[in-house]
Amino acid sequence: MSKDRLYLYDTTLRDGQQTQGVQFSTDEKKRIAAILDALGLDYIEGGWPGANPTDSDFFDAAPTTRATMTAFGMTKRSGRSAENDDVLAAVLNAGTPAVCLVGKAHDFHVETALGIPLAENIDNIRASFAHIKAQGREAIFDAEHFFDGWKANRAYALEAVHAAYDAGADWIVLCDTNGGTLPPEIGRIVADVIDSGIPGTRLGIHCHNDTETAVAGSLAAVDAGARQVQGTLSGLGERCGNANLTTLLAVLALKEPYASRYETNTTPESLKGLRRAARQLDDILNRVPQKQAPFVGASAFAHKAGLHASAILKDPTTYEHIDPTAVGNSRVVPMSNQAGQSNLRQRLAEAGLEVERGDPALAAMLETVKTRESEGYAYDGAQASFELIARTELGLMEHKFFEVERYRVISERRRNARGELVIVSEAVVTVALPDGTQTTSFYQNENPTEQQDAGPVNALAVALSKDLGPYQEMIADWRLVDFKVRITNGGTEAVTRVIIDSEDSTGRRWSTVGVSANIVDASFEAMVDAIRWKLVQAGARPC
Repeated sequence: MSKDRLYLYDTTLRDGQQTQGVQFSTDEKKRIAAILDALGLDYIEGGWPGANPTDSDFFDAAPTTRATMTAFGMTKRSGRSAENDDVLAAVLNAGTPAVCLVGKAHDFHVETALGIPLAENIDNIRASFAHIKAQGREAIFDAEHFFDGWKANRAYALEAVHAAYDAGADWIVLCDTNGGTLPPEIGRIVADVIDSGIPGTRLGIHCHNDTETAVAGSLAAVDAGARQVQGTLSGLGERCGNANLTTLLAVLALKEPYASRYETNTTPESLKGLRRAARQLDDILNRVPQKQAPFVGASAFAHKAGLHASAILKDPTTYEHIDPTAVGNSRVVPMSNQAGQSNLRQRLAEAGLEVERGDPALAAMLETVKTRESEGYAYDGAQASFELIARTELGLMEHKFFEVERYRVISERRRNARGELVIVSEAVVTVALPDGTQTTSFYQNENPTEQQDAGPVNALAVALSKDLGPYQEMIADWRLVDFKVRITNGGTEAVTRVIIDSEDSTGRRWSTVGVSANIVDASFEAMVDAIRWKLVQAGARPC
């Protein structure tokens, strides 16, 4: 059976940039465009040329993409022709094959925000799209506030979209700009627009997420007949964000009835890059990834309860709605005080440690985890530390490679010779190696004006990894990439729990945990675990 074609339109570089605290550089916009293109999107909206220097620079040297690069702007202003509107001209001068213009479809906004007669707004829409089509461009009309406009004055909202359609617009995109229209309403209104004479093959949907139903609203529009879906990577956007294209890509490709009914440019191979794409965006935004993000989050396929893990071992479909690898993700069976032996055996198997059911080491391991979690540790987010415990209980960690004899760290806030306030941190770490030798390493941040590396934890990390004798080459590419602190209650007194994420040159990432009443000591404990885990993975042997 032939499938209907769906077209996916991304507006991360324009609408997504309206997220509070987000401001892409031109180079970052180019990187994101490449990420989007690899996912198989049909349109990439690069921004509003002429509105700001970054967007103008982007279009001056726009990357070559398989997706159709699109410039965004607004319909012509009143009091001038489309041919003589300099704002519209800047959009056309970007030279993109497609142009998307936003225009008002709600009578209230026309009279209140624009302050012009209703008929004049219709004339502006019609003239703008006739001008774009005369230039040989693909034309897209974003009908702003369409759903609210339809509910307030159906006749006028339909008149606005028909003006663009009759002038030759290739796509009429219905926008739920305020994000307050619920999915059943969206479906009914899209069906009404189709009944009015605009075919679904020319209709798109643009939902905002103010009621957290933007993805559901987009699917409702598709069910009603719309064939273009707009959104942003990871749901970026003003206020509560836009429809999350990361989720929509996976739903349309993998979930029924969409997977068998519709065709997109997203291939099974490109879909496997979905989690990586979301992580790359997080890196550009310098933010911690959302663990519970559908499909791509680190916890999207995490099974913590013992009952769940037991079933997963028998058949993963008992608690997973898709195969995690289809979106580039993986299954996680974390360890916690809620875990049973099924969790334990699954986690051990993932670490390459096969243990028979009923092995006494399992019970001892589980008891150790539960005891340590009562003291403030948390192993569901620190798998590498858990693996070290497991190896110790199984008799596979008779040697710890090194022991820390002592450490000292000092941070000082002072003025330098130029009178600038700087933070200087220095650390000394002494370790004992299995052959009886000791090494002592010192580190001081050499450029205290660069404050990102001026803290005591960084100083300790550098000093600890500076000279581990025969193991030095194995840990030379280790680095800290994330650092999370929480004050918790260990049963008798408040303690600090630190989880650090480490990475090496292979891109491998692992997490370890430390607990202490002293935040620096908790951090140091987590660092020691991180290095020991890396040595285990490198096949290190006691010297």
